[in-house]
Amino acid sequence: MKNVLVAGYTTRHVAASAARAGYEVYAIDHFCDEDLLWCTKDHLAFDEIDELPFAISDMLNEYDIDYVVTTSGAELLDVKNRLGTPVSIAKQFMDKGKTQEFFERIGVPVPRRLEKGTYPAMMKTLSGAGGWRNAVVHSAAERKDWEEFVDHVPCMAQEPILGQPASVSCLGTGHSAVALCANEQILRGGDECAFAFSGSLTPCRHPLANRMMDLAEKIVAKSGCVGSVGVDFVLTNDEAYAIEINPRFQGTVETVESALGINLFSLHVDACKGILPEKRPEPKCFAVRKILAAPDDLTIKNEMASLKDKITDIPHPGTSFEKGEVVFSVTGFGRTREDAFAALDKNIKSALIQIKQ
Repeated sequence: MKNVLVAGYTTRHVAASAARAGYEVYAIDHFCDEDLLWCTKDHLAFDEIDELPFAISDMLNEYDIDYVVTTSGAELLDVKNRLGTPVSIAKQFMDKGKTQEFFERIGVPVPRRLEKGTYPAMMKTLSGAGGWRNAVVHSAAERKDWEEFVDHVPCMAQEPILGQPASVSCLGTGHSAVALCANEQILRGGDECAFAFSGSLTPCRHPLANRMMDLAEKIVAKSGCVGSVGVDFVLTNDEAYAIEINPRFQGTVETVESALGINLFSLHVDACKGILPEKRPEPKCFAVRKILAAPDDLTIKNEMASLKDKITDIPHPGTSFEKGEVVFSVTGFGRTREDAFAALDKNIKSALIQIKQ
């Protein structure tokens, strides 16, 4: 049995996939939710991201680790036995400005960059994941407020594209790629953090889904990325616009695995060895996952393991959340898109009843 260390801000989705693939899993994670502990041999928690390299060093000194897989927040940590996109390549795609230049260079559709003073504009910080700081501004005053909100970190402005947020889950070898599936992205919406990633539905049945997957294969093959790689898009009626590259496992792991009936970690390992599936797998069902925010300030009073078939990222009893903070994720499955969302709604109601008891 091989040992794997999964390290990053949130790791449960990758650790669970690795455990299902037959690996003995160790994890370093900010949250260390209950279901992470269920699938790992040992774990370490950290508070601030700058603690992560030291935690990795401690774990590697204590255990004989065959592979290290990094997730969000750890993409640029250069550690031994790293299994995934090399740091030198990942670095380019952790910068949204350099990613835009890459898209333009290889000739894929991408939103135009805007000069300061052009509105409306989609504002993004050059670094960071999850989209929670993205916002559309309509004036110089709104841009100033947004820049204060993000503490005046380096940023970029793009032409806003109205359409369906989507992504493609790919496997890359560094010079070739296969798109596994297309996913709908669920965004938070509302007035604050409207563009924050809040879940996914697999598969995406948009008329341009195949066009998007073709573009993603071109992007990943030319990027040099290795293993599991995600490419984000916005789909309009006429075109698929590339938005970002995620040179690591994405938050769509669960819906991809459930909809396709595959193990993504095993495929990631194969891709890192230069082995790709011969063709795109056919979806077996629709799978949806939604990140649930606290409707009010709350404390988890009861053990929630009884909901393990309906929720993930299960908090420990006694954990407190402020209104709007992420509590856990809820899943739903079905033969159709409508069936999957109906199951999701039912499971959300069950989860809310449980946490209010």
